[in-house]
Amino acid sequence: MEAQAMMSNTLRKTVLVLSCIVLAIGNCGGPLVMRLYFVKGGKRIWLSSCLETAGWPITFIPLIISYFYRRKTQGPANTKLILMKYPVFIATAVIGLLTGLDDFLYANGVAHLPISTAAIILASHLGFTAFFAFLLVKQKFTAYSVNTIFLLTVGSGVLAMHTSGDRPKGESSKLYVLGFVMMLAGAALYGLVLPMVELMYMKAKQAITCTLVLEIQLVMCFFATLFCIFGMLINKDFQAIPREARQYELGETKYYVVLVWSAILWQFFFLGVVGIIYCSSSLLSGIMIAVLLPVTEILAVIIFHEKFKAEKGVALVLSLWGFVSYFYGEIKHNKTKDDESTDKKTQLSQATEMIPIGAP
Repeated sequence: MEAQAMMSNTLRKTVLVLSCIVLAIGNCGGPLVMRLYFVKGGKRIWLSSCLETAGWPITFIPLIISYFYRRKTQGPANTKLILMKYPVFIATAVIGLLTGLDDFLYANGVAHLPISTAAIILASHLGFTAFFAFLLVKQKFTAYSVNTIFLLTVGSGVLAMHTSGDRPKGESSKLYVLGFVMMLAGAALYGLVLPMVELMYMKAKQAITCTLVLEIQLVMCFFATLFCIFGMLINKDFQAIPREARQYELGETKYYVVLVWSAILWQFFFLGVVGIIYCSSSLLSGIMIAVLLPVTEILAVIIFHEKFKAEKGVALVLSLWGFVSYFYGEIKHNKTKDDESTDKKTQLSQATEMIPIGAP
């Protein structure tokens, strides 16, 4: 039993590391490709929103692999094609619709704001995540996690020092303010979505396995995509895509390449998020997203030739400091738990040895 628990713990850590890597790829690549779409002539907000979750069919690949692996190890008779039960499906569908709305809010922000400004506002989602995690899943805070939230928030605030004159050329004041408000609302909504996913895991009356997490990811993105497709139909985006492709600065072929890669990278983001929540918590997921924002800033400097000012360097250092603080606290907390467990076992062993042979 102990060996099984150890293997399970090792597997969980492996999945957590992989989820962090996948999240890093999606969290850095997704916004950059989306911004590239708008910078080079793209103007369809609902289309960009849809691309954030339109890559959901990719999830079928690991699900198919998982099915045949379970079929081989458990036998055909004991292998279910779909593990998700109806209550989890309903909860996932609701979260998916909220995610679709959040996609729309985020796409509006990226369309009207520079990445640096959008990143500053988006970083506020960590505070919202911590707040809703406390309300919904009774998230416990340590001095290290509070320190991390503080450092990441200050790091994002430091970036605000260089936003003067940051408004894109030709952008009206009204659209700039709209983008600001939309991005802030999106940050608040996503701060609610993350703890909702964790709460669903806690309340689900079935075992939460890696396969079920993938099914949840697929259903959530499917309903988010449906929400955005409805918006595209109303806004007549489907009719505008061929015309926009012909007028795109990078060329018609590269226009579709940008759309495809946007969908793929954003799917990496969502896979990473649900994986981290499954292995740890919604708070860690929010922390990872916030930590990666300065990395996105650096990539924006390289790709879009933005200026790397001192404020961005300071924000990066504070974010990395917060990241190290969180994991140092986690390591110390786990060590304390292990020591307490060892002490209890020692005390129990000593108490057992003191009982006389033949005593009732």
